[in-house]
Amino acid sequence: MKRVFLFLATNIAVLLVLSIVVRLLGVQDPQQYGGLLVFSALFGMGGAFISLLISKWSAKRQTGARVISEPRNDAEQWLVNTVTKLAHAAGIAVPEVAIYDSPQPNAFATGARRDSALVAVSTGLLSSMQKDEVEGVLGHEITHVSNGDMVTLALIQGVVNTFVIFGSRVVGEIIDRAVFRRDDSRGGRGIGYFVSVMVLQVVFGIAASLIVAAFSRTREFRADAGGARLAGRERMIGALERLKSAHPEPLPQQLQAFGIAGDAVSRFGRLFMTHPPLDERIGRLRSMTDA
Repeated sequence: MKRVFLFLATNIAVLLVLSIVVRLLGVQDPQQYGGLLVFSALFGMGGAFISLLISKWSAKRQTGARVISEPRNDAEQWLVNTVTKLAHAAGIAVPEVAIYDSPQPNAFATGARRDSALVAVSTGLLSSMQKDEVEGVLGHEITHVSNGDMVTLALIQGVVNTFVIFGSRVVGEIIDRAVFRRDDSRGGRGIGYFVSVMVLQVVFGIAASLIVAAFSRTREFRADAGGARLAGRERMIGALERLKSAHPEPLPQQLQAFGIAGDAVSRFGRLFMTHPPLDERIGRLRSMTDA
């Protein structure tokens, strides 16, 4: 209920801020932007939350994850038992537990609600890590679920999407009037508007991705700390140490923020990373006084 209220409050705040921005920019007919505000919020927020609602279904299809309904062997039984234990300790309903085929060690959590989530691990993670280390990974993923990180990042993504959609069109209108000298008496919009909107959506989209990535890195530190509390600090550190030498491949784009393994530093630099560097994560865990 708290997150539903946050969702509604965020939408209202976005609309108020954007309407103020329009007036400050001196747009001649701000009333016409009421529809654009609604359009931007519906598509910006709506798209993010539709992705959230279908996240479990989408994750299973993209990774080929198999939900363990009946454990086939001792390893699967241990995995289900460990997730159950950690979920009870975190105070959430037991998530679906799944395994997907990949030689690279990784895991992820997803789902629209804390009490209806999915936790999946790769076959590479199970084969390359000790049970203590796997438990640290599972504690990390269970913490993502218990913290409601999926909903939180959906909210953030929805807000920035709204700004991208609305901002690109408002600024495109201004550029079309000021630079391309559009004559309102002729009606319609000029080519300057459409070119500007396309370019601005790319520019604003890049800026939006920086914001989402920054929030994702913050949530990752919290998930590490939660994993340390649930499974033990040394187990969490051991899991991250193991990942340092494994160089895991990234998950599909929409799952990357909730995986255990980070993305490598690209030429665009750290600002675009969804995960902090492993050394920083390990250092943060070592500085914890009680875990």
